[in-house]
Amino acid sequence: MFSFKEYSQEIISTLILLLILIAMRMIVSKLIRRYASSSQLLEHRTNLVIKYIHLLMNILVAICLVVIWGVDTKDIFFYVSSIATVIGVAMFAQWSILSNITSGMILFFSFPFRIGDTIKIHDKDFPIEAEIEDISAFHVNLRTKEGERIIFPNNLLLQKGISIMPVQYEDKEFFD
Repeated sequence: MFSFKEYSQEIISTLILLLILIAMRMIVSKLIRRYASSSQLLEHRTNLVIKYIHLLMNILVAICLVVIWGVDTKDIFFYVSSIATVIGVAMFAQWSILSNITSGMILFFSFPFRIGDTIKIHDKDFPIEAEIEDISAFHVNLRTKEGERIIFPNNLLLQKGISIMPVQYEDKEFFD
């Protein structure tokens, strides 16, 4: 039968860990949002980075809970290695997804271009000059002057040379 006295140390440690997790999630979210607002980053990209960091924090807390509750390490090793093998095979088959997510994170923090910028992608076979319409976790939506919509993977954007084209204004007569 469950006894509070028998597991009091584990229960208290678990509650403290959960409170630390909640506090850390709030602090990290505020820091990322402050960084995003100071560098004029887009909100949906900020939320995406926050979601990734929260996932990492949850995994670390789960590992800590396993240690706190004293689960047999042989059992944990067996399950973790089985899960890691399955995930490893699946991720190896889907390496481009991971590559695009990682590239999306790099683009978020380095932020070399913004929505509305016209860029030129220096590709030997298919050079592209287009305006950026949207930047997501996996790809960038581009629109050419001819109206063609191009969806370009983030990992290729980091591999190719890119020029950010200067904004060209049309000469129009201005009336006051």
